[in-house]
Amino acid sequence: MLSRRIIPCLDVRDGKTTKGIRFKGNVDIGDPIAMARFYYEEGADELVFYDITASSDHRPIMIDVVRQVAGEIFIPFSVGGGIRTVEDMREVLLAGAEKVSVNSAAVKNPGLISEGAKAFGNQCIVLGMDVKRVETSAKIPSGYEIVINGGRIYTGIDALWWAKEAERLGAGEICLNSIDADGTQEGYELNLTRMISESVGIPVIASGGAGHPEHLYQVLAEARADAALIASMTHYGTYTVRQIKEYLNERGLKVRMVW
Repeated sequence: MLSRRIIPCLDVRDGKTTKGIRFKGNVDIGDPIAMARFYYEEGADELVFYDITASSDHRPIMIDVVRQVAGEIFIPFSVGGGIRTVEDMREVLLAGAEKVSVNSAAVKNPGLISEGAKAFGNQCIVLGMDVKRVETSAKIPSGYEIVINGGRIYTGIDALWWAKEAERLGAGEICLNSIDADGTQEGYELNLTRMISESVGIPVIASGGAGHPEHLYQVLAEARADAALIASMTHYGTYTVRQIKEYLNERGLKVRMVW
């Protein structure tokens, strides 16, 4: 069995790491370059960097910050926000990222997934999915809808259908973020995560809601996620990556314990 991955997430706005609850009320909490180095030294398996206002502001990603972060860490590094073309992907990869995460732009132009996979390989292309629980309907049979532009625009697209379609188009991984759970520290959206994980053949990263190591155990062992994104619980010093991994290891979940 592959080790389950623990992945800190840096949401970046105006050059600062920021955190909100359910995509609202964001406050700045630190320097992303220093935080990236800290998490690398703590034993994080990967790092995710999101320029959270690039899409909504209709601007390019902050490539200089991406380059500086890449210079501080030696673990896989995924970057998202404002990536709209294959050329944008190339620029991010040349700046030091191993993966690019596409979200809003992929919804608007699904061919971007295929183009990126063809140019750089499926392993480089991560589909970011921001998902909101809604009433079940003929249009949204799963009861979960895709929302884009930082939680601002409801698309009418069913999350389960989109996950399967993205895999067909060539995505190598899915980062599944529950808007309902985001920043609450009350636990991941287990039903959503299990549904997507059991329906696709590519790795699924669970995102949104981690507040206690038990939450990671639940989403990795019970909801079958391949990796778990963390933010608030470590950004604010409540837990360390080492403490989380020690807890999961004691519960019998395979994680990387040597670094």
